Amino acid sequence: MLASLFQNISPIDQTIKASHILVILPQLEKLPKKYDIPGEETLGKLLLRREMALTDLCDTPVSANLANGELCTWVMLNTSKSTFDLQTCIRKAIKLLLIENPAEIHIAVYGTMHQRKIFSELAVYATWVNGAALPVRKNKPVRKSVTNIFLYGYKDAENFTLQRAMAEGNLLARGLTVLPANELTPKTYRQQIKKLAENEGWEYQEFDLATLRELGAGAFVAVAQGSNPEDAAIVHLQHNCSKKNTSSKSIAIVGKGICFDTGGHNLKPAGSMQGMHEDMNGSAVALGILLAATRAEIPVKIDCWLAIAQNHISPQAYKQNDIISALSGLSIEIVHTDAEGRMVLADTLTLATKLKPDLIIDFSTLTGSMKTALGSRYSGIFSNRDDLTQKAISAGKKSGERVCAFPMDIDYEESLESNIADIKQCELGGDFDHILAACFLRKFVNDTPWLHMDLSASSHKNGLGAVDSEITGFGVSWAIEFLSHID
Repeated sequence: MLASLFQNISPIDQTIKASHILVILPQLEKLPKKYDIPGEETLGKLLLRREMALTDLCDTPVSANLANGELCTWVMLNTSKSTFDLQTCIRKAIKLLLIENPAEIHIAVYGTMHQRKIFSELAVYATWVNGAALPVRKNKPVRKSVTNIFLYGYKDAENFTLQRAMAEGNLLARGLTVLPANELTPKTYRQQIKKLAENEGWEYQEFDLATLRELGAGAFVAVAQGSNPEDAAIVHLQHNCSKKNTSSKSIAIVGKGICFDTGGHNLKPAGSMQGMHEDMNGSAVALGILLAATRAEIPVKIDCWLAIAQNHISPQAYKQNDIISALSGLSIEIVHTDAEGRMVLADTLTLATKLKPDLIIDFSTLTGSMKTALGSRYSGIFSNRDDLTQKAISAGKKSGERVCAFPMDIDYEESLESNIADIKQCELGGDFDHILAACFLRKFVNDTPWLHMDLSASSHKNGLGAVDSEITGFGVSWAIEFLSHID
């Protein structure tokens, strides 16, 4: 539940009773008298004591208690900086207030009308995504949610609809990702999705294992058959924007939903298995995108496909050296059972392709080598269209969720050649497995325009961009920016 937002075009009144105040200023060498900001005298003394210049607030927000006990944070934003840098600065400023678990936050923005618009959008979004507490199972939760946000100095005619939608989508993705594996099983996950679909008016369809066996979806079934009970399924959601000027574009969004990944018979060591309840993050991001696009009324038709399963070890689990027949008809030589994500995605992409979308975008925490290549500040992308790659990079810069493009030249596929099947699942080495995984997935989209995002930035210690939690929800804001400007 997002905090309620109250807007006032007038500057903050010094007589207003506020326990926690965020003051956002443009980059200035000296404060104009007309601003009359809260705690100006206190700020001056604080900067003097710390031997800071006023412009240092662009990099380092500061906070102090005012005369009546209010906690006030001051920050400056240089609008020539990147969206990511601005988001980071705002996140740091808000964090100084959130450590006290306030019920309300008062935000005061200053500058030109254009500057106040930018500052307000950044601050409201960051307060929404960080002010809502994520699910925990402690008897005494350490975080409480912000219930009210008061904004002074700017009033948005659209009531920050886009920022609200992105915040709701981001929180859905993060809230699902943090759930423990014993709570979010394929069965309970599907139940949650079905309830969400009913609430949002999405069409809901399920392909259970019996149906998938009948269809010949051997790649998905191979992974899912190792679990007891057999509660895996591919879920298909459909959304048509209610706007009259809805685009004729049909977009398929595909998400990897492995609720827990043991590695299968090629069992992960304990250190690598820690956190594998988060291996469904791709599906959570896909759901978050669908929710945000619905709430923001992005004028495109969206088909959302979620590959929901677990990768367990059992006598029934698929094995190294198995030959699996995928839904597309391709035979796959199994090299490593921990490369299960590309298996479940293969058949899910095939189903998505059958509806002939104009574009397919898939999201997955797919490879460790992508995190090795990029760290966790960026996510990696691949595409079979150069123009999509450029649009994806641009959307990353504008949204603050940055992406880096990787090659997928045809000669990489030599590493996936098999003597006994149509294609190898992977190589044992794995030094460039992120590239091979993309090459493998490309086999299942035919010539449909396609973009693959390997979510190396799904988690980042101490937060990333606007988001202060380790689980970032990376991909939701990127996708809304991307879809909002799709041709």
